[in-house]
Amino acid sequence: MKYLFILSLIFTVDSFAARLKDIASIRGVRENQLIGYGIVVGLKGTGDGKSEFTSKSMGRMLDKLGVKLENQQVDSKNVAAVVVTATLPAFSKSGNPMDVSVHSIGDASSLEGGTLLQTPLRAANEEVYAVAQGSISIGGDGKSAHTTVGRIPNGAMIERDVGADFASRKMFRLTLHNPDFVTAARTALTINRELGGKYATAKDAGTIDLITPFSYDGKGVELLATIEVIEINPDSKARVVINEKTGTVIIGDKVKISKVAIAHGSLSVKVGDKKGGKDATEEKVMVLDTGVSVGDLVQALNKIGVTPKDLITILQSIKAAGALHGELEIL
Repeated sequence: MKYLFILSLIFTVDSFAARLKDIASIRGVRENQLIGYGIVVGLKGTGDGKSEFTSKSMGRMLDKLGVKLENQQVDSKNVAAVVVTATLPAFSKSGNPMDVSVHSIGDASSLEGGTLLQTPLRAANEEVYAVAQGSISIGGDGKSAHTTVGRIPNGAMIERDVGADFASRKMFRLTLHNPDFVTAARTALTINRELGGKYATAKDAGTIDLITPFSYDGKGVELLATIEVIEINPDSKARVVINEKTGTVIIGDKVKISKVAIAHGSLSVKVGDKKGGKDATEEKVMVLDTGVSVGDLVQALNKIGVTPKDLITILQSIKAAGALHGELEIL
């Protein structure tokens, strides 16, 4: 039986322009993770049952509601202990809703049909930023879905404002998503050209400091809106990324190969000393010029039916021989 191998290749090209907002972030403008411990009630016998921490939590909750019990442990299969998580957006304001995720931490078999009781959500500094409550949505038909995890759309209410006064700032700091000295220098030069003065300075490979020009004094939002749409040509390292499971090879256009000869099974490949002729074709010997890119090599190998597995082995061997000039990353 013959198998058809399909090789997936993605060539990345650095000579393109990207908006500054897509390659960098502004220091202080970010999301924050929230977490809380809560109780889900109203389950159809799919709860935690005799879980100790669930029973004690129910007892304490009933005590706060004015229900006094001799034994504070409450055993019920209709109740489950959960961890509630959420992502607090930047510049969130008090009163805005947000989605939350609910995760069972006991032995409950399903949270379907349950209702989360009022749960404070805290950030890493232990401060409460939101309160969650509501009916849990599992999604799907309830059979094939992961029923111990659910969501509550708009299930939390933000309790305090998040964000600083950006309008009156005298200085902003930009952080590149992929630190690179060339990209940092280009970014500073492009911003200065746009603003008509030396206001931006590259501090290191991933940081650019921006001083607010006099014309934008008190107009920090307008300043950021102006520079965020500036187009930058980001630079990157020469890199080959291989996913052995899917047979996908992602190749940067700056990756080059030195003079090298490869023998792999019945295949023979030479890079350098190019000599044409019928003999080379008949012997399946492929000859490429010195300094060709990995993309050229891969395209040549693909034409003669090299499988993804063979290609990955060949690239690893070229790298081991010191002839592949760039990083080789295997996922």
